[in-house]
Amino acid sequence: MLSDSEILAIRSRFPIFANKLYLNSCSQGALSDTVEEGMREYIASWHAHGSPWDIWVAQYEAARAQFAAFIGATSDEVAIVPYASAGINSIASALSFAERKKVVLGEFEFPTMGHIWLAQQKRGAQIQFVPATGDRIRVEEYEKGIDRKTLIVPVTGVCFMNGFRSPVADVVRLAHEHGSLVMLDDYQDCGTRPINVHTSNLDFYVTGTLKYLLGPPGLAFLYVRQELIETLEPTITGWFAQANPFAFDVKHLELAPSARRFEAGSPPVTNIYAAMRGISLLQEIGFDNVAAHIAKLARALLDGAAKLGLRAKTPHDSVGPLVVLHCAKAAALVEKLAENNVVCSSRHDGLRISFHVYNTVADVDAVLGMLQQNLELFAETPVLHAD
Repeated sequence: MLSDSEILAIRSRFPIFANKLYLNSCSQGALSDTVEEGMREYIASWHAHGSPWDIWVAQYEAARAQFAAFIGATSDEVAIVPYASAGINSIASALSFAERKKVVLGEFEFPTMGHIWLAQQKRGAQIQFVPATGDRIRVEEYEKGIDRKTLIVPVTGVCFMNGFRSPVADVVRLAHEHGSLVMLDDYQDCGTRPINVHTSNLDFYVTGTLKYLLGPPGLAFLYVRQELIETLEPTITGWFAQANPFAFDVKHLELAPSARRFEAGSPPVTNIYAAMRGISLLQEIGFDNVAAHIAKLARALLDGAAKLGLRAKTPHDSVGPLVVLHCAKAAALVEKLAENNVVCSSRHDGLRISFHVYNTVADVDAVLGMLQQNLELFAETPVLHAD
């Protein structure tokens, strides 16, 4: 567990805390001094060399190796894409719906995931949504949907609307028992705890850098299990997906033998320089330390909200990083909090408060105090507990 002094030292590297209480990592991670320095490093290389593509491509490959090590994969299993939907689309374009047609996914997926697979209906896909019960999706509901006709099961790690943590291990087990593939969308969790895609037995894994990886928008990563790579030929492609992009051969399509075949155009070099610094900072802190600290903060907020009589959409045993409170006027409350220099967000009737390693118990106490001052914006009149 990180000490209070260690947390404050980490926090000091994020200038926004000089003026604001930042609780919105579920939308965008706070900007650190080291990520900003990464951007300057890219600019300096541009100034110094003009167009140093040899240097930039080396950095691009270094980012691939760094992320692969973080998720327990090999570099050949990682594709660098500009956003998560580019990686998902590339996989979708490579799959055939001739024999297995079903795509089974929960109601709690981020809209992009639903949109991409719904678009595959023109290619023969049959989409089945797994229903939720309240703010949970039970394993039994996945069990009803997954069968021998199922091609792939996309599953979110943490739901962006309510902080529900999906039963990923159970979904993987059920899917593989029926010969189906599994894609984990870990965008709302990646960067808050250790992950190993091999021991998790995942087929595909996708995430981006702008949230808990503390990087900029415009960069994402796609993992593809080694055994699957050369069996899949995406129809969404580009020159950096080729075995030798610098051959400049317009007349031949020769996809890379590695996961690079799921890429397309020129890599987002600026974002790579910045994102690598964010991942390095988290590696220095240690992902076990990050996870333990976030769990402590999530528990403190859930306990404090319960004492205020507030209903959490997020299960009470949540370990974070996202905690969502039911609030009839959530958008209005976000604006009210912003007037007091508190940055958070809302989705529908949920107030979203998200934690990272730079947050403190004092942050939790502060936001709870402001919620108590604005109880009239919640759906029901809360009843304070005697204790």
